[in-house]
Amino acid sequence: MNDLTGRVALVTGGSRGIGAAIAVRLAREGADVALTYREAGDSAAKVVREIEGLGRRGIAVQADSADPVAVRAAVGRTVAELGRLDVLVNNAGVFPYGPFEQVSPEELDRTIAIHVRASFVAAQAASPHLGAGGRIISIGSNLAERVPHDGIALYSMTKSALNGLSRALARELGPRGITVNVVHPGSTDTELNPADGPSAENQRVATALGRFQTADDVAATVAHLAGPGGRTITGTALLVDSGANA
Repeated sequence: MNDLTGRVALVTGGSRGIGAAIAVRLAREGADVALTYREAGDSAAKVVREIEGLGRRGIAVQADSADPVAVRAAVGRTVAELGRLDVLVNNAGVFPYGPFEQVSPEELDRTIAIHVRASFVAAQAASPHLGAGGRIISIGSNLAERVPHDGIALYSMTKSALNGLSRALARELGPRGITVNVVHPGSTDTELNPADGPSAENQRVATALGRFQTADDVAATVAHLAGPGGRTITGTALLVDSGANA
């Protein structure tokens, strides 16, 4: 159901964590994969080696998602080097935390640029290259739909913007056979939020399943949306959060 043979994907922020898991999973399903990174060049190169080890082509593109010129260039390089573009995954993100009164204008602008503007610009740049069966998938957060504690106003605001963007683009691009969705992960076991970290237990008890999900759990949902099985899923937000928002 997730056969992506002959297709090309671009995953922003694909050098580690959820982004890396998505890039490798799409390659395992048959896609050639480009990924972007800002600073983690060694990690990006490792992900490319994993992709190539699966018999697929992979490239890593250095691009700061806060820079719209770099975002457009990453799309262009993907098409130039891999020959086409079928799946765009807007994954690059940051996690600003703290009282909203203390958010600086610079942090506000950068977070909006990475979570919102970059997703819009990447979709805009990718759109001319996407044919019928094309996919745009953005990675949000379950904190976009429910806010269980303070300190995350900026994060929740910018991630929730992906809901409106995905629904609007689903309407605009649907006549061309392109689907657009957002996946909202909850507490996911990654380097930045380990399942054995100091705040892990508070997160775990808030879920219906009593567990973190893995990056591979999120990647599996993205792979389904990217494949033939996701052809009629569009304009929606899917929670992958172990029931935290149940």
